[in-house]
Order: sequence, then C-alpha cells, then structure tokens
Amino acid sequence: MQYDKAYKLVAQQEKISNSKAKELIDKGLVYVGNKKVLIARGEIGVDTSFNIKEVSKIKVLFEDNDILAIDKPAFLTADEISKKYPNYLLLNRLDKETSGVMLFAKNEEFQKKAIKEFKENRVYKEYVAIVDGKVIEQIEIDKPILTLKTKGVAKSKVDMKLGKPAKTTVYPMFVEGNKSKVKIVIDTGRTHQIRVHLNHLGFPIIGDAIYGKTAANIKRVLLHSKKTEIFDYSFEAREPKEFNVFGLGS
Repeated sequence: MQYDKAYKLVAQQEKISNSKAKELIDKGLVYVGNKKVLIARGEIGVDTSFNIKEVSKIKVLFEDNDILAIDKPAFLTADEISKKYPNYLLLNRLDKETSGVMLFAKNEEFQKKAIKEFKENRVYKEYVAIVDGKVIEQIEIDKPILTLKTKGVAKSKVDMKLGKPAKTTVYPMFVEGNKSKVKIVIDTGRTHQIRVHLNHLGFPIIGDAIYGKTAANIKRVLLHSKKTEIFDYSFEAREPKEFNVFGLGS
C-alpha cells in the first residue's frame, strides 16, 4: 500500500488547498470512520476515505449598545470567534470543543465593569455535561488548579500547593446506564476547570480526549455553556443535538 501525509490526501479528496486541509485536521474536524485524524503530517494510506465534520454557524443570542451574546459552536476557538467581531471586546473564553454562551463588550467602559464582575465571581456560569459514571447527588469540589503551557498548548491539573483556587458544583440531572447528564455551576474560571475537576471526581466528560473519556460515536467534548448571568442580563443557549445521546435528552 502507498502512503502519503494526511493533509495532502484530505486536500486531494476535498479539492481544497493543503493549508485548508491542515487547518481542518488541526481543528479536529477530520475523521476516518469514527476515529479522529490527529496529526496532519502523519502518514496514511492513499486510498483512505475521510469524513469532514461541518461546523455549525454562530448564533447571536442578544445585542444592545453594551453587550453581544452569542451561541458559540464547537470546533471554533475563542480567538477565531473574536476575529469575526473585530470591533468588540471578548469577555469570556470557551475551549475549542465547548459550545454555548460567549460574551463581548461593545465599548471599553462596559468591558471594565464586566471584567470586575468576573474577577469578583459575581457572574453566574451554568454548564451542562455528559459524563462517564453515575452522578446521583450534588457534589462540590473546591480544589486548586495549576495550568502549564508548553509550546502554546495549555494543560491543567489539580495541584494543592501551586494551584489557584477553583470551585465547581455538580448537580445530577439524568442517569442512563453508566452515563450521567449533569448541571455544573462554577464560581471561578480556571483554564479547563470543569474538565479537570470532573475527571478528578471520577466522572470524566465523554468525548474529552485529554482529561475525559472518548467514545466511538462522539466527536467532541460533551460540555456546553448553557446559561450566563451578568448584571441584569441573562443569556441561555440551547443544548446541541449531541447531548441527546445515551438516552440523556433534555
């Protein structure tokens, strides 16, 4: 069998440029069967057939003179979203595969006031996740998180000595077999906080290849920013269809 670099074969199959093909792989959108292609420059059989996952469109939830609230689709980074709104000021970040409510300030005065609310933990942040294991009671985890960056890639862990304070509260919603749907409220906003804390509790998020547990039919981290409340605003983003798996519908 002949082999070639994955991004070159994707480019040929999709009739796109090599750089565009590499970008699709780097975003986690290219699959062979149910397996994600992880390395763009990795060698793969020339007769391989690829599946390309489409990215959903950005939805505007609310907009006025001070704030823009959007429903971020999975597979777009916060920086990519920001480029689509170059005149606005990003207020909160979501991981690439996390969907849901993201906020922008439309002027510096509102940005300063909003950042203060985030820093003083006065912003209500509610998430939904599908996890491995049976969550049958409310759990509170108050464990410090340390984030390290290597070659621009951030990874976090619970570290009792060097970590920064992080508090997460988990509420049971549904249980089906050995999977659970949970509501999560965070008081702080450390990098990868929910993913790290749930894994530390023994309830890794389904689809999370770094901290959680992968599943054959799941192509993203099953974590969604459902509701955010700041000042007198309240924004809510509906759960994507992926959250109706395992009989754990909304």
